[in-house]
Amino acid sequence: MNYSVIKGAGYILVHAKDMVINNGTTQSTERVINPDSEYLKKLPKHLREFDEAVGYFPNQVYIGNYKPEDLKNHEQPWYKNPIKDADRNGKYGEIMPEDEFIGLMKIVDTFDLVKLTEEFTEEVKAKLEAHPLIREDLIARLKTGDDVKDIKKLIDEQGAEAIITEGEVVGCVKRAHDVDQNLNAHVLFENLVVKASGVLAGLNLVAKNDINPDDVDYVIECSEEACGDMNQRGGGNFAKAIAEMVGFKNATGSDTRGFCAAPTHALIVASSLVQSGAAKNVVVLAGGSTAKLGMNGKNHVEKDMPVLEDTIGGFAVLVGENDGVNPILRTDIIGRHTVGTGSSPQAVIGALIANPLEEAGLKITDIDKYSVEMQNPEITKPAGAGDVPLANFKMIGALAVMKKQLERSQINDFIEKHGMVGWAPTQGHIPSGVPYLGFAKEDILEGNINRAMIVGKGSLFLGRMTNLFDGVSIIVEKNPGKADEEKGVSEEEVRKLVAEAMRDFSSHLLKD
Repeated sequence: MNYSVIKGAGYILVHAKDMVINNGTTQSTERVINPDSEYLKKLPKHLREFDEAVGYFPNQVYIGNYKPEDLKNHEQPWYKNPIKDADRNGKYGEIMPEDEFIGLMKIVDTFDLVKLTEEFTEEVKAKLEAHPLIREDLIARLKTGDDVKDIKKLIDEQGAEAIITEGEVVGCVKRAHDVDQNLNAHVLFENLVVKASGVLAGLNLVAKNDINPDDVDYVIECSEEACGDMNQRGGGNFAKAIAEMVGFKNATGSDTRGFCAAPTHALIVASSLVQSGAAKNVVVLAGGSTAKLGMNGKNHVEKDMPVLEDTIGGFAVLVGENDGVNPILRTDIIGRHTVGTGSSPQAVIGALIANPLEEAGLKITDIDKYSVEMQNPEITKPAGAGDVPLANFKMIGALAVMKKQLERSQINDFIEKHGMVGWAPTQGHIPSGVPYLGFAKEDILEGNINRAMIVGKGSLFLGRMTNLFDGVSIIVEKNPGKADEEKGVSEEEVRKLVAEAMRDFSSHLLKD
């Protein structure tokens, strides 16, 4: 069978210090409920500067300058032991400062919703002109800015959302309708952030993997946001909006939603589209969320830590036709949390991991690496959520013990060999499985591993439509060689068949 393959990955972070204060849901809610909050007073002193965010070790892993296995060897706490002279650019992507990102928000705005001051526009234009991935046609969209007085009037009198960086109002996002809440300034601000960060991820995917944008014929966007108006609140389409700016001119696309599980759902859909022949090259991507900025900030401030949730995350992956080289996506081994699965940890892990492996004749220990909810534990542990990846690996190991595929005394060794320390920002959909895809491709091609399982899990009950949990998984595996179109047999399978035939022939001669 000619499976589809992973051809490349891109990962980006945006350091958004002022957006933590002004746009993160935790902080926005606190201003309404408790405007004189001690937390809000202390917060500014617990925010990192751009260089500190760039030097933060998990962020360096996220963009590919270090590998996940390096995390356990780097002195902790990571925020107290930064990388000196760290590079904002990585093997897979980049970390962008807030001011440049605000300029990118203006670039991707097609309805003149973003207004920036003349001074800020001039400054940020010069910076983006020096950016190697921002094309001239994109820079041309940064026209002359607006008078700061006009911008403040839009904020004070017409419901515009202020754009603030370094404590200064440098612009605003206007509302697009007088009464439609789906087109108010706050929602549009969030959606423009998703779009801009998705575009940045797409640009990095293209550049870091030497991809021809014209070859992409479908895009799936899988963030946790939704765009639409009062008549179709989540109608979309982020995918096509992002594709337009990245330069995927031959692509159509659609949005896939499933809370944190959406990226893995999208990966399965993409691989199925390519394998069926409906598309040749599908990009799966997602922008990040301002709502999640500073989500656990209160806990970080209480423990006298910097607020580590100060980055917007994004990723992009190219799924293409089998080239006989890149790792394949095993669409015949899909883990599914079905309606009848149940929500106990054992039921969830069984449905997503043990059941599909058993059906394929594989053991839990046959997967070299599991990528499950790869949240950075330095963010989640102070908030009482524990080490999420470690908890998952313990459950997987325990299930292997129950299946008699592992001794109880071997669980720690199993975690060490098959698990990883988390490094992804808590951006909801971003940590769920996909941060490892770029590394998985590299590890498989280098012969370090043969198989990795990408697992996405989601909390559907957050939408108040069902109490159900959700999850899906798919295996990324070493490519056995491109299958013969007529016979459907790979080169590796042919070699094995020939070898078996020779052994049988030799055995027959010896018997005679």
